[in-house]
Amino acid sequence: MATPARCQRAVDYLVLRLSDVPLDTRRRHAPDRRLTIEVTDLGIAYVGRMAQGELVDVACVPLPVEGEPAQVRLAVSSDDLVALADGVLSLSSAWATGKLRVDASVLDMVRLRALL
Repeated sequence: MATPARCQRAVDYLVLRLSDVPLDTRRRHAPDRRLTIEVTDLGIAYVGRMAQGELVDVACVPLPVEGEPAQVRLAVSSDDLVALADGVLSLSSAWATGKLRVDASVLDMVRLRALL
C-alpha cells in the first residue's frame, strides 16, 4: 500500500502531466467539471475542479467526500494511483481490469482518456 505522501506526489505529477498537454487541447477536452479521485484503501480523496483546461483547487479530504458530488469521480487503490502516475498502468487498462472505477458521462470519459 502506498503512503498518503506518495499518493500526493502521484496526484501532483498527474496535474503536472496535464499541464504539459497543449492548452487548446486541454480546453477542448477538459470542460469545467468537479473532479474527485478516491483512494479507496487509504480512506482519502483528492478533490478539485477543471477550469479552463487546468486542474485547480486540489485538496486532500477524508472519505466520504461531503458537499456537491463531482461530475467526474475516479476510485482507485493507492498502488494503482501511483502506477497510473508513473505510466506503468494505462488509464484504459486500469478501467478495463476493474482497477479504476470511473463514474462520469461517456463524453467525459472520452475527454479524460484524450488528456491522459
